[in-house]
Amino acid sequence: MAENEKKADPQVVGEEKTNTQPGEESEELDTKLQTEVETEVEDELEEIETSEEEPPEEPKEEDEELERLREELKQAEAQAAEYLDGWQRTQAEFSNYKKRQEVARAQVTANANAALLRKLLPVLDDLERALATLPVGLSRLTWCEGVFMIKRKLDLILEIEGVKPIETEGQTFDPRYHEAVTHEEVLGYEDGQIIGEVQRGYVLGERVLRPALVRVAKAPATQPEELEEAEGAEAESATGDEE
Repeated sequence: MAENEKKADPQVVGEEKTNTQPGEESEELDTKLQTEVETEVEDELEEIETSEEEPPEEPKEEDEELERLREELKQAEAQAAEYLDGWQRTQAEFSNYKKRQEVARAQVTANANAALLRKLLPVLDDLERALATLPVGLSRLTWCEGVFMIKRKLDLILEIEGVKPIETEGQTFDPRYHEAVTHEEVLGYEDGQIIGEVQRGYVLGERVLRPALVRVAKAPATQPEELEEAEGAEAESATGDEE
């Protein structure tokens, strides 16, 4: 009987051990959980206290970022102003270049036209001289009328191109438009006044294609009163000789 009781005791002890292990484990888990929760709460409290003690750095970083953006904006505006100024200068230079080219082309065209028109002037002179010496009886012939028509067409072409004759009658000698062939002492004309025209001159706008060849009056060597007295003396002497 004693041996049986001794053998039975280990089983009872095992059963008691098996029955008591789950309770102990749950207590340990509860303790661990409580410890972890308390630790987390303490950490959060420390973080809150730390955040309250130390001011946040985000506003400072935002100010620095804003300042950097402002500086970049200033640089971009300065660069844009520089580009605009350069573009405006280039535009003005190109506009002036176009104007110079237009003026140069117009000048080349005007020079070419002037050279061609200048070559036509001797032809016009020959026609005028031929028609001036034409006998009156021949002017009514058909071929003569054709020559007059050619002359009128040539005059019309010169007029359309802007060619005009230089006025000489009653004008004072002007070296810009006139070329003196002779200087003569002629009564009734002032010094430097044009007496007559030898060859007609022409202008194209403000350009002289050919100056007019003219005869120019000059002041007499003696005064008019002395000249009249000399003429009177000559007349009296001539009358005396006749008597």
